[in-house]
Amino acid sequence: MTALRRIQKELRDIQNTPIAGVTISPDDDNLFLWKGSIRADAQSPYKMGTFHFKLELPENFPFKAPTVTFTTKIYHPGINEEGAVCVPVLRNDWKPSLTLSSVLSIVQEKLNNPSPDDPFEPDIAALLKTDETKFLATAKEWTKKYAM
Repeated sequence: MTALRRIQKELRDIQNTPIAGVTISPDDDNLFLWKGSIRADAQSPYKMGTFHFKLELPENFPFKAPTVTFTTKIYHPGINEEGAVCVPVLRNDWKPSLTLSSVLSIVQEKLNNPSPDDPFEPDIAALLKTDETKFLATAKEWTKKYAM
């Protein structure tokens, strides 16, 4: 099975070259399901928070994108209430040549740098645009409540 070989290679690559602030490991019984966490950067609105997520690989990986779902609640314009992440590489911009390391780096970047553009949560994006102070206070409050 091509997917399994590729997943094993990706896992080795991540173990050999870890991403600072990101931990990830496959489920003991299922290589297609991984659990991970991202520790937010010190400059991020989510600083001091650790956000857990699951990464699910489709049976036809790498020809279809993985799914990344945050299991820690986060007040973020690009991550919805169900934990889905709004990044183009996980949707229509997926390419089989992309590595899981690059996907994790993109998700980490998205978490640390909320943007009101291309939002999953329009109300949060609007607040980020119109009242950044209130957005930052709410992001900090949720981080304290759910991610520490």
